[in-house]
Amino acid sequence: MSPHPQDASLREQARAIASGELDATELLEATLARIEERNPALNAIVDVSANEAAQMLTEAPEGPLHGVPVVLKDMYALPWRAPRDGAARNLYGVGPGESAIYRRLRDAGAAIVGITNMHELGMGSTGHQSIYGPVGTPWDPTHCGGGSSGGSGSAVGARMVAGAVGHDGGGSIRYPASYCGVTGLKSTWGRMPEAGCTHETATLGVSGPICRDAADARLLASAMLGTPLSERRIEGMRIGVPRRFWKNIDPEVESACEQALAALDDAGLEIGEVEIGGAQFARIATVLLLALDTSPAQKPELFAEIQPDLSPVGRGLTKFPMLLPAPALARAQRVRHGLRRELARAFENFDLLAWPTTPAAAPPIDNPTVELPKGTYPADFANVAMGGIANLTGVPALSTPCGFTSARLPIGLHLVGPWGEDERLLDVAEAFERTNSREFVDALPPIAQQAAV
Repeated sequence: MSPHPQDASLREQARAIASGELDATELLEATLARIEERNPALNAIVDVSANEAAQMLTEAPEGPLHGVPVVLKDMYALPWRAPRDGAARNLYGVGPGESAIYRRLRDAGAAIVGITNMHELGMGSTGHQSIYGPVGTPWDPTHCGGGSSGGSGSAVGARMVAGAVGHDGGGSIRYPASYCGVTGLKSTWGRMPEAGCTHETATLGVSGPICRDAADARLLASAMLGTPLSERRIEGMRIGVPRRFWKNIDPEVESACEQALAALDDAGLEIGEVEIGGAQFARIATVLLLALDTSPAQKPELFAEIQPDLSPVGRGLTKFPMLLPAPALARAQRVRHGLRRELARAFENFDLLAWPTTPAAAPPIDNPTVELPKGTYPADFANVAMGGIANLTGVPALSTPCGFTSARLPIGLHLVGPWGEDERLLDVAEAFERTNSREFVDALPPIAQQAAV
C-alpha cells in the first residue's frame, strides 16, 4: 500500500480495508485532505459531504466497496442533497432522496465524499460552462476537463478519489475520460438503474463508472449494477475499424490510436476495416434527440425560475427544442434505427469497434475549439460525431488512455461493443494496458506529482 492510501487504486483500497491493513476512517480523512489540497486548481468537486461520508462509513455493510470514498456527478438525488445539473437547480423537480445509484453504492459499503462539477444542464462536452465555474483537466488546469461529467474525470485523474460516477447521454463519460487520462465506461442502455437521476427518462443517457483503469471500472460498475462483471479471454477477438470516424483527426491523436491498434494486434486480436452505413448522420441525430429527449420531463416553471442564472448558450439550448419541426424527430429516429441495424451487422463479423474517443485533446477553457486538418471547430461539434453513435444505438462504449500529445495532454481510444457486452470492452482495455505495461493508466499528471498530503 502506498504511503498515501488515496493514491492506491479503487480495488487496492477495498482490499486493504477488508484485510485490516488500512483503516477506512484514515482513508476518508486523507481523501478530504487531498481534495482540499488539489481541488481549488481544478474545480472538479463542488460540494464536499464529509459528515455524510463519515455517517455512511459508520453504517457501511461489508460490501465490495466497504469504506472506499467515491464521488458522484451532480445528477443524482442524495438523502442530504438535491441534484442541480450544473445549474441553479435542476429542471425536473428532483429533490433530495435515495437515487438508485446512491442505494447501490451504499449497499456496496462505499462512502460518498462529494459531488462533482458538470457542464451546465449536461449540454456540452467540455465542462467549461457551469453554475460552479469551469472544470479543468489535471494535466493542465487551463484546459477543459470534459463534459458533461468533467468533474468526475478530473477528480479521478488528479487522484483525489479512485472512483467516480458519471452519466453519458452523448459521450459525457467518455470525453472527460479522454481529456483527463482515465477510463470511462458507458454501459449498455437500460442496464444501470436510473431512478432518482435527473435524466432518468432519457433514451440516450446511462450511468457509468470513471476510474483510473479498467479493473477499477469493472469493480465500480459491478457495485452500481449490483452484480459482478466477469472477466474473459480476448484471444481471437476481432476489432473492426470504421475509417469514417478516423477522418479529420488531429495527427497526434490518430498516431496514438493507430499505435494502440497495432499493440492489440500484437496481443492476438485481429484488426480489420468495416463500413458503418449512415454514420455521417450520427452527429445531427444525436444533437436532435439530445435536445428533445428529456424535454417532456422538464418543468416550465423551473426553467422560468433559473433562466436568469443560465448562460446565453444554456438559455438558447433549452429553448431550441421548441423550434424543431416534428419531421426532425422522425428523421432522427430513422437514423437511429438504421444505425442500430448497421452496428448489428458489423458485430456479426467483429467483436468490437475502435476509433479515437475525441478528434483532438482537451482544448483551452477560454477558447474551447480544436484545430483539425480541415480547420477550426467548436469542440462540441467535433466530439459528438465520435461518441453519439453509442448513445443512439444503446450499445456499451469505453474510453481507455492510449497516449499523449506533444503538449502532454491525454489521448483516448474509443472501444464500442455489442449490446450487453460491457465486460468485453473492459477485457480488451485491460489487455491493452498490459501491452504498454500500464504506461498510460499509471501516468501521473503534474498536479499529482506535487508533494502529497
